[in-house]
Amino acid sequence: MKSIVCVKRVPDTEARLRIAGDEKSVEAAGVKFVLNPYDEFAVEAALKHKEAAGSGEVTAISVGGAESAETLRTALAMGADNAVLLKTSARAEGLAVARVLAEEIKGREYDLLLFGMKAIDDDLQAVGPMTAELLGIPAASAVTEFSVADGKVTAQREIEGGHEVVELRTPCALTMTKGAYEPRYASLKGIMAAKKKPLEEKAATTGDAGVETRKLSYPAERQAGRIVGQGADAVPALLKLLREEAKVI
Repeated sequence: MKSIVCVKRVPDTEARLRIAGDEKSVEAAGVKFVLNPYDEFAVEAALKHKEAAGSGEVTAISVGGAESAETLRTALAMGADNAVLLKTSARAEGLAVARVLAEEIKGREYDLLLFGMKAIDDDLQAVGPMTAELLGIPAASAVTEFSVADGKVTAQREIEGGHEVVELRTPCALTMTKGAYEPRYASLKGIMAAKKKPLEEKAATTGDAGVETRKLSYPAERQAGRIVGQGADAVPALLKLLREEAKVI
């Protein structure tokens, strides 16, 4: 079982973000960056299926600057066997990232190509399916659990109001969401071993961006609440405000 897991470096969900002076990016100074949480599900899924098969290889790949090596080391500490950093200084949008990944992956042998369902910084949810399309392989998104047997993958997808079961031939791409694969904590042994595992760096060219960030802005400040009365006597006043001022009824 050979798996490739594509991962991304993102700001910690608990970090307090500030808009940079160019009004197009986030100020990185003082912000903690982590392995994208949805990508952790993908790494865990790859490791679980390698363990179940009794053999195999898990390769982590990331597109980003030199600092993304730290993110790949996290995947290695969890248990990935090797890693590749496709190094670029450009801020690449989704399709550009998919093209870089597809160019690297097309010459590799693999059974599973795994992604997080989305990155928590841009919420795009498209890099996985776009990479699969460029590679010409089947894909399923929002997968909570899957099994592999006889060259086929049976995946459970999370859909509105229920679950859908799909079957794909290998090699295939899956984007993972929260479900059966609770990410493991990296042990001290794993962290030490990660320092010795191979991490290859390659120069990557993302080309012209198809999407441009024009401006970032903070959300409007939330208005203070108002008390219109107490008990049943306040209902008419509340309804009037909802109808005439808030215009929600």
